[in-house]
Amino acid sequence: MQDLLLAGLLLLLGLGAGLLGGQALSRRPRPEAPSAEALHARIRRIAESEERYRALVAATTDVIVQRDALGRITFASEGYARLLGRDPLALVGSTAEPEVIEQGSSGTDADGVRRSERRIRDADGRARWFALVEMPVGGPAGEAPQVLCAGTDITGRVEAVRSLDGALARAEAANVAKSRFLATVSHEFRTPLNGILGMTDLVLDTGLDAEQRTYVEAVRTSGKALLGLIDGILDFSRIEAGRLDLADEPFGLASLAEGVVELLAPRAQDKGIEIALDVAGDVPAQVRGDADRVRQILINLAGNAVKFTEAGGVGLSVSRTPEGICLAVSDTGPGIPEDRLPRLFEEFEQGDDSASRPHEGTGLGLAITRRLAARMGGRVEAVSDPGTGSTFRALLPLAAVPGEAAPGAAPGAEPGAALAGRRVLIVADSPFQAPSLARMLERAGAPAVQAGSLEAGLAALARAEGAFDALIADRALGDAAVRRLADAARLAGVRCCLILLSPFDRRAFGAPAAAGFDSYLIKPVRARSLLDRLLAPSPAEAPPAPAGPAAARAAPARRVLLAEDNPINALLATRALERLGAEVVHAADGLEALARLDDAGPFDLALIDVRMPGLDGHETARRIRAAEAASGARSGGRLHLVALTANVGREDERAALAAGFDGFLAKPLNLRALPALLERAA
Repeated sequence: MQDLLLAGLLLLLGLGAGLLGGQALSRRPRPEAPSAEALHARIRRIAESEERYRALVAATTDVIVQRDALGRITFASEGYARLLGRDPLALVGSTAEPEVIEQGSSGTDADGVRRSERRIRDADGRARWFALVEMPVGGPAGEAPQVLCAGTDITGRVEAVRSLDGALARAEAANVAKSRFLATVSHEFRTPLNGILGMTDLVLDTGLDAEQRTYVEAVRTSGKALLGLIDGILDFSRIEAGRLDLADEPFGLASLAEGVVELLAPRAQDKGIEIALDVAGDVPAQVRGDADRVRQILINLAGNAVKFTEAGGVGLSVSRTPEGICLAVSDTGPGIPEDRLPRLFEEFEQGDDSASRPHEGTGLGLAITRRLAARMGGRVEAVSDPGTGSTFRALLPLAAVPGEAAPGAAPGAEPGAALAGRRVLIVADSPFQAPSLARMLERAGAPAVQAGSLEAGLAALARAEGAFDALIADRALGDAAVRRLADAARLAGVRCCLILLSPFDRRAFGAPAAAGFDSYLIKPVRARSLLDRLLAPSPAEAPPAPAGPAAARAAPARRVLLAEDNPINALLATRALERLGAEVVHAADGLEALARLDDAGPFDLALIDVRMPGLDGHETARRIRAAEAASGARSGGRLHLVALTANVGREDERAALAAGFDGFLAKPLNLRALPALLERAA
């Protein structure tokens, strides 16, 4: 608009120059004077031309004013005069200017034209915004150039932009307020959930009859479902508000995937299905990215697969593609109708949205997964065959960290040659675990033969007598079946026999040697465990003695300082630690915790709640570290500090570590994490 205004002004100035030129030419001697009619016609054409240019400038310009070198007005348009509430002719010779109440952006072009925006108060008291163009123009001969200023009313545009900015600011403030609200609500939910889930775990370890155990397990299941719902809503809100920061750090992709599979294995095995992992040989040992968010993507995809699969199993695979890393989760579930696939990754959508669907949930897991993948620069896709199963893939551009050893490589062996020359027979009716084991063995140099039944396994041993170096048999075939396989393998000269067990099978099956096996592998099988068993088969091992109070008392006693203001959470943590043989000293707040360090120390471990009255956990940790620094304690003699908190965001973990904590334990408290903490504190 300003460029169009400038062109119009130049045209108007050109017209004026033409008129002056015509007057100059009229002073020159002419051969003969024009007639009166010709002169009138010429004047009429000039007037019409001037009127056209004035109309053009008026259409593109609201105000025009021209001033001499002293600032006196030599010309003012009707619009400029109305701005001041005066007549245009009355302004000539004056230095009148409207009141400028706000100065906007301004700048000068290379050709000397100055552009600016100003908020001006007009004669009626209204505030109006104008975009102004100022340029020097020639004046009478021998005088300094005059300044022509033209402006267009942009009040509507400026107010619209400011209104939009205000709306955006209010929306951002609302998002921040919503995130804070949800974080607070999450904390308040997690605190009682910690007591509910923790106490049910303690009750389940006591003597309950079958009916009581059923009721308590129902309470625990409902509590875990509520916890998952809270986590999903909080994650979705954080992503929606744009407050999700991604880390860029090296991490082991294979070990992360193994951890996810082992985390979900109990849930899968409770349903009687298997879960297995296969990591391709060309996957880097270390990649750069956000390990926590990659883990969340895998847990969401694999957790969904376990939830919807009733028979068969779930298989996770990690491979390398031109786009980066592919995390794939396949299942033998019911599948998803093709018309629902595009909607699966939308908020609150599920594969089955009927009122009679058998599975609960909010439908946020896949929406969060898609947004996390997109935030990393990747994508998530799904294919499904109703009645057969589904496969979900997350393609993430995770860069490899150079110079790392390949995952699963045996110590001292060349990559891919740890088991070179060996042949292994796998007997298992398994959609994922057996093929995964076969691929692990082939990458280590050992060709594998798979048999899906007892009969097929016995036939393979009979056909290839002496050709197999090892047998891996799945206990799911039945105890009698695996014993027959072990006997047949010994007769066929097989040197190493391994039994595949779930964690629940290990105690019930008894000593592997009694059934003819050298050792066992726990499902899901880690690549390192498989190689270790085959490279150096260990003697048959008896199942470990059941853990309990007696076993805990035999362990070395650890002294633990517990700073927790909630009495239920304090009771829960105290009883759980005491069952592990620890001596617990409780403090109700940070100040009492500092006092206990002085009068009841030393301690091996301190569990400190982040939110406490008086002195919070962060300040307590800072004072403990300051006291250690003042006393000259070396890093080896530092007290191991672990933060207890119901706020589980990445920023919460960073704040805890910055305050001096060594670890971060989320509520509801995972009682299974306590033994490892006590061992680390030893």
